[in-house]
Amino acid sequence: MMFRRTIFSLALAVLVQAGWSPVAEASETASGFVQNLSSQAIQVLQDDSGSLAQRETLFRALLVEGFDLNLIGRFVIGRAWKSADKYQRESYLRAFGEFIVHKYSAMLGGYAGETMTVVSEQTSGKKDILVHTRIDRPSGPPIEAHWRVRSQGGAQRIIDVMVEGISMAVTQRAEFKSVIQRHGIDGLIQILDAQSNKLSATAAAN
Repeated sequence: MMFRRTIFSLALAVLVQAGWSPVAEASETASGFVQNLSSQAIQVLQDDSGSLAQRETLFRALLVEGFDLNLIGRFVIGRAWKSADKYQRESYLRAFGEFIVHKYSAMLGGYAGETMTVVSEQTSGKKDILVHTRIDRPSGPPIEAHWRVRSQGGAQRIIDVMVEGISMAVTQRAEFKSVIQRHGIDGLIQILDAQSNKLSATAAAN
């Protein structure tokens, strides 16, 4: 699980640090969108001159522009979204966004020479394109990753990443379902805030 999360974080962080805008016009192919993301990986990840705080700020901008965090956030709490009131929804989406930023920013140093290549793309349902990529790594066999891309508001957005057949959104949904069953959505919000604060404190200490 840690390696999958590191690969996910790696692919995102690469472009942020390069200063490249992840937002692609809908006319661009999904493969082109993902390839643009991966093309600057080695150059940027080898540059450790930026601080973690700088990376996190840029990483946040990438998530907002390149990923549909609201859609992902709603999906990962399943039925609890329908029963939540307006205040709970707003608080949850805020807490979820902060949690994702801190969670993956904490793994920005996990690069070990991996490279990513687009292999193919295919339609998935009526709205999405699934981009198949191969992640080559010096210390082991290649890893397959699939990026689910959806056109939203005239631009492409990533709504899920699947590594070795495991969906990050589905995995997160299972984890959140367990928390909601025990503590409710308010408890989940408190836990997400606590985790974000903990990760921030860890980053500051380093």
